[in-house]
Formats: sequence, structure tokens, C-alpha cells
Amino acid sequence: MKNLKRLALAATLMTTLNVSAKNPIVDNVFTADPAAMVHDGKVYLYTGHDESPSNNVFFQMHDWLLFSSEDMVNWTQHGSIMRADDFKWAKGEAWAAHTIERDGKFYFYTTVRHKDDKPGFAVGVAVADTPYGPFKDARGSALITDDMTKHTSNDWDDIDPAIHVEENGDVYMFFGNLVPKYVKLKDNLIELDGPIKVVDVPNFTEAAWVHKNKDNYYLSYACEFPEKICYAMSKSIHGPWQYKGILNELAGNSETNHQAIISFKGQDYFFYHTGSLPPKPGQESGGRFRRSVAVEALHYNKDGTLKRVQMTTEGITKPVK
Repeated sequence: MKNLKRLALAATLMTTLNVSAKNPIVDNVFTADPAAMVHDGKVYLYTGHDESPSNNVFFQMHDWLLFSSEDMVNWTQHGSIMRADDFKWAKGEAWAAHTIERDGKFYFYTTVRHKDDKPGFAVGVAVADTPYGPFKDARGSALITDDMTKHTSNDWDDIDPAIHVEENGDVYMFFGNLVPKYVKLKDNLIELDGPIKVVDVPNFTEAAWVHKNKDNYYLSYACEFPEKICYAMSKSIHGPWQYKGILNELAGNSETNHQAIISFKGQDYFFYHTGSLPPKPGQESGGRFRRSVAVEALHYNKDGTLKRVQMTTEGITKPVK
């Protein structure tokens, strides 16, 4: 019954948002921490959901939202696909997530705060039969808990899971705050397959994301604080990683940034968030705890390095066919 009610609610929220290109993509709800997936000719954009009543009140994030597009200009809103407390072992905080497809199933990796028997932030994994959900806890327990890593003294150092699938089918999860880490997953995608390893890149804060273009691997991440997006390159998923510099500058009116990179219909795209949503009547503007997702095209230099991503208010101006 609970899932039926959620599906009914999602159906009522399904609306097409854009009739013309703009950034932020979504202006009727605050979104953050984008993670995009391409499946069957469509982009699925999963985001966090900022619900803080004011930019003077810390993050309030309880669920994750889904948007989809077939042309990168017009986006359909599908509402909430899961709540943090759907993980029975968690007590809240719906932070950054990432979804992938494998053998007709959709796996949703995300950050939540664990209950007090294992305090701190943890990584959970949920699964669904469609990209729209409903997503259900795939394990009944966390995949990563704070006590499994001792690289920092803070309890949020195991956040921001991002999945990279190798051409041979091997799956790796990158994650971390202050210290970047990665680990191989078993073929069932819900268990670790080996030790957690540390990645050697400078000025790492959070939001690790790996993508590949031709024979180059790219590790992008939020660096320093306030956060810019930096990146490094390698010829192997295991490194060594060569630092290449800043990819995206400070996000407007936001101390954080969080990127996602996809390839769609022959073009790569860079998703990010800012705090720049203008105020509406009766509604406070965006800001540090009220963020919004935007997107730009991502381009490469002849030597394989990435061109600096410039933030715009127009976003993607022409529908992709």
C-alpha cells in the first residue's frame, strides 16, 4: 500500500518543466548533488532535495528526486523516488546518490546517517525494477559504515558514492570526504569485493566522480572550501592520477558544488549545483542550503584534457536529437 501511494503521488507530480532552455534546470523545487544516468535514449537525473526553510538554517534533506529528459532541454519531473528512512537502519539525511543499471535492475547508492548503533554517515544501496522506482533497500544493512574507515576523525568521511563500470563489467565505487577512497564491488553489486583503497589527488574535499573518454580516465571532485571542481587524469581506474587543475569555478551563492558527467547522443555534459535560484513571491532565494542543479556541455582539448566549464544562465540552448 505504501508503494502504491508513492507511485500515485509520483504520477500526480509528473510534469514537463521547460519550454525553453535555462539554468537552473528546475525552478519549482530546490535540488542538489546531481547524479545522471543514460538509459534507453533518455537521461535520468537523480538529485537531493533541499528543504531548509532559510539559508540561515543548516541542510534539511529527507528524500531524493528524479527528473528525465530526451533532449537535455525539456525535463519531466517525477517526484520523490525514495526517502532516507526507507533504509530502516538509517535515521535521516538524504545526501548525495548515484544510480546505475545492471541486467534490468537499477541500483541506487546513497548517503544517509546511520542509527546510533553505528553512528556516523553510511552508504546504502537500494534496487528497483525501473529507473522510476520504487527503490527498496537491497541489503537490509549499510554497505559502508563509518567504523570501516579510519582515515579522518569526522563521521561524514564516507559520503558521496559514485559508481564507475569498466568495459569488462567490473564495478568500482568512489566515495569519501577529505580522503578520497574507492572499492571494487562484487557482481551482485551489493557487497564489497576487496579492500577499501585511498586515491592520491590534491586538495580533495568530496564529490568524487569518474568517467572515461577514449583511453583516458577522469576523476573530478570538489576541491578546497568553498568548493571548486578540480580533476585528474589516468590511464587506469587504479591510477596513478595526474592532477590537471580546476574544471569548474566556485558555484554562485553556494559554498558547495557537486558534479556529474555523462555522455549523451555524442556529446558530454557536466551537471552541477549552485545557490543562484532567484526569489519568487513569498519564497526566499536560493543559497548555501537551498541549491539548484544546472548543466553545461563538456568539451575536450586535443590532448585529452578538459576545457574549463563556464557556468551560464542559458544552459543547453538547443534540444539534442
